[in-house]
Amino acid sequence: MLQKPKGTYDVYGEMGLKIIYLENLLRSLMETYHYEYVRTPIFESSELFHRGVGETTDIVSKETYDFVDRGDRNMTLRPEGTAGVVRSYIENKMYGNPSQPVKTWYMGPMYRYERPQSGRFREFYQFGVEVFGSENPMMDAEVISIPVNFYRLLGLKGIKVNINTLGDTESRTAYREALLKHFKPHLDDLCEDCKNRYEKNPLRILDCKVDHDLECMRTAPKISDYLNETSRNHFEQVKQHLDILEIPYEVNPNVVRGLDYYTHTVFEVEAAIEGFGSQNVLCGGGRYNHLVENIGGPSTPGVGFALGMERLLSALECEHITVGKEHLDLYVIPVEEKQIPESLSLTQMLRMNGFSVDMDYMQRNMKGNFKQADRFNASFVLIIGEEEVETEVLTVKDNHTQEQYKVKLSELISFLDSHIKEEHNEEN
Repeated sequence: MLQKPKGTYDVYGEMGLKIIYLENLLRSLMETYHYEYVRTPIFESSELFHRGVGETTDIVSKETYDFVDRGDRNMTLRPEGTAGVVRSYIENKMYGNPSQPVKTWYMGPMYRYERPQSGRFREFYQFGVEVFGSENPMMDAEVISIPVNFYRLLGLKGIKVNINTLGDTESRTAYREALLKHFKPHLDDLCEDCKNRYEKNPLRILDCKVDHDLECMRTAPKISDYLNETSRNHFEQVKQHLDILEIPYEVNPNVVRGLDYYTHTVFEVEAAIEGFGSQNVLCGGGRYNHLVENIGGPSTPGVGFALGMERLLSALECEHITVGKEHLDLYVIPVEEKQIPESLSLTQMLRMNGFSVDMDYMQRNMKGNFKQADRFNASFVLIIGEEEVETEVLTVKDNHTQEQYKVKLSELISFLDSHIKEEHNEEN
């Protein structure tokens, strides 16, 4: 029997309802923030990710799905969303847009060849935000507020931001020299990956999951001691804006993120989730003021974040938060086979008026049809028998209260409008 590839999963049934709910909630949230949707190809030139994500990252050095196409071009399935959005920003000359900053969001599958484990897959889905053109610390705070408010809307508790700064180029250069000096006597104690990172990007050593308990990691210099005035002022303003937005945060010098392109603000959002393990991080991001330039565009500041849908679904399950429940406005039941034409016609008319409608296609008996209506969590059941066809007076049953109404066909839409809106208001 053919099976799905390792590290992938099928979406159907209850999970499908959950994912649609989450995606729709994110779309609505982006409308309130006035962000524009952007979609980029699932595969792009390998060079894009090597230049954008960084040669020293585990993503590029170990995890990308690379292939040579029939035109002998080196291509890569996208391992993250930022590099592709930056390429689109440059190629489509969005930097010439008179409405600045350019605020975008995306959602879609990403691919990394890593060991599958709980909440981590080789094909995974991300939602992300990228903003270009503004160096204002307010923009950092706004971007951080998006996942925080999203998680709050879902009912997750104990939402907290872990925030740090990597400083500007001058600050990072000074910090890099301090890290090189600090780790040089301890190179033999570090894992092979960190030995490679030592020359290429020593800051990445601090992000190592293998060596994090070593004494030399705990005593490593802190970036806060090497910030120049510009970097320090930027970080202070970000924190002030988060205070205004009433977003709780904690300055955590260990947050450096795993990608090479970050400058200034970096952050992770976590939730206090019982049974979720010691690692409660749900999303992360930060500022990247040189990435557009590194990929071939004009010097343009940027800031963004990404969150994984799989980890979010696991968090909701641990917190027993139910989203995307089955719901149907109406379930139509033809009493006999000869009422099927009228039932089909009525189903079509109701759908075209914006109601979610299904009907009996299996010729069940009445008891079986009411069970099906319950499975669908239908608000109303519409019974079409011989009398209903002749008189054009329909039998409408409230599937929750069991109250039954006789409604003229000409008045059905207004009846359903008022009753279903009333039910939705009670649910909200």
